Amino acid sequence: MFERSDTERMQILLQATPGWAELAQTHDLDGETIGAILGEAEKLAGSLLTPLGLASDAEGCRIEDGRVIVPECYHAAFAGLAEGGWQSVDLPEAFGGQGLPTALHSAASVFFEGEAMGFMMSASRPAAHLLLGLDETVAAQWLPRLAAGEWATTICISEPDAGSDVGRIKTRATRDGAGWRVTGTKCWISFGDHNLTDRIGHCMLARTGSAEDGTRGLSLFLVPDRHEDGTANGVSVSRIEEKLGIHGSPTCVMAFDGAEAVLLGEEGRGIQQMFRMIELMRLQTACQGLGVAQRATAIAASYAAERRQGGKPSAPPVPIIRHADVRRQLTVMASATEVLRGVVLEVSVLLDRARAGDKAAEHLAAFLLPLAKNFGGETAFAVAGGAIQVLGGAGYTREWPVEQLLRDARVITIYEGTTGIQAQDFLHRRLMRDGGAALGLFLEHVARGLEGCADAAVKQAAQDLVDRFADLSNGLLTAEDGYAPLDLAADGYLRAGWVAVSAAVSVRLIGCGGQLEAFGRVRLAQLAAEMLAAETACRQAPELFELVVQD
Repeated sequence: MFERSDTERMQILLQATPGWAELAQTHDLDGETIGAILGEAEKLAGSLLTPLGLASDAEGCRIEDGRVIVPECYHAAFAGLAEGGWQSVDLPEAFGGQGLPTALHSAASVFFEGEAMGFMMSASRPAAHLLLGLDETVAAQWLPRLAAGEWATTICISEPDAGSDVGRIKTRATRDGAGWRVTGTKCWISFGDHNLTDRIGHCMLARTGSAEDGTRGLSLFLVPDRHEDGTANGVSVSRIEEKLGIHGSPTCVMAFDGAEAVLLGEEGRGIQQMFRMIELMRLQTACQGLGVAQRATAIAASYAAERRQGGKPSAPPVPIIRHADVRRQLTVMASATEVLRGVVLEVSVLLDRARAGDKAAEHLAAFLLPLAKNFGGETAFAVAGGAIQVLGGAGYTREWPVEQLLRDARVITIYEGTTGIQAQDFLHRRLMRDGGAALGLFLEHVARGLEGCADAAVKQAAQDLVDRFADLSNGLLTAEDGYAPLDLAADGYLRAGWVAVSAAVSVRLIGCGGQLEAFGRVRLAQLAAEMLAAETACRQAPELFELVVQD
């Protein structure tokens, strides 16, 4: 049933992604080179990272003498990824990177995320891109050390009373001569402290204006946990959170007590400057989701090919993959995974094009990122649950890794902005704020993709779904029910957007032929019911508003 490897499917779909051929040509990447890179990533993930998943889940992390101690097996893996250049694939060569496209980094990282999602949260790449875009002097000091695995970085945004509501951040930065000092508490900090490197730099939002300024009073800083001579810089870890999953990723509460800090960019523009990094963080969560879904599907398919049950009593039992319903379950899992793969690759290519100055690509990427982020998580959780179902009782035990994949995947729709946050972003910022301009770009982009579809029935089915999304969008743009009912329509609208994107990518899969065609057809057939549910949720928003606001 799964004749092609994940590497082959990744390469086929990458080649079919709009804009990739031009990007590959710019970087002098041919099919053989791309295949070699992705094949090596898959091989390395299996040999270096697979053992980390179960071991880190059982061992977890702990604090000893004020330092977070990670599982022992992490050290060799961390050094191995750095030595191979896997942590800095898309960073400039001048700063220790390889200068390759983000799309290729995304494609390779999926294999790593599927094997050891918790461990991979130690990566410093999003912060590295942030430093690169804001301060070349700091970048020149930090990026080569990050690429070499000698130093690390974190993202410090959330506080005990300021999660998604960043305008309430209280951590304060004050001037100290020519420099700055930061005092406050940050929480939910992945790898906020660890013993993998000698130095950790915290990319942090801190208040330089008054509390009444909200987000306008926030600035962006780099706060090292230690000075270059190794002495402490007023940064300490208070505790590690006990979590449902990703036990191998220490989620820390961090305290900053007059820590010396470096201002990044302009004072008072912290939020705007942080968006460059937030884009990559949301793309990374989509890669996590694809990695989990890909691995869960592979485990379930392999188990089904080997597990023997049923058949004629007079004959030996048959592999359960020969039972129609098991094949149905595996096909549904694989179809969802391949559509997600197509979306992840498309967003990655758009971000590459945006960095090259393509404004249309920049707006399209921003339009698609809330969808990729949220449904990367939902797909991972659903597919991991499907894998448990295929394995039956075995899947529910810790003898097999799919129960861990389910627990780990659950966080993807929570951090970097919950489903509700993504829905509000998609409705208000991606649709309403520009009066539908980004929507227009998306519809034009989809139309170009559908032009090449030779199957009239497939093309019409996809077009109908996209048209329904466009009609729903236009209805929301002209709604007179007020702001609050629209908030209740946001989740349904987000889901309608995912249906439209999934329809376009399903057509792309069908155009690839072979097994990808079958997966595309299966996914396309499911989407009409999903669109109806999304439309219903949107149109019931005014009625629902009348019910939920009673107090």
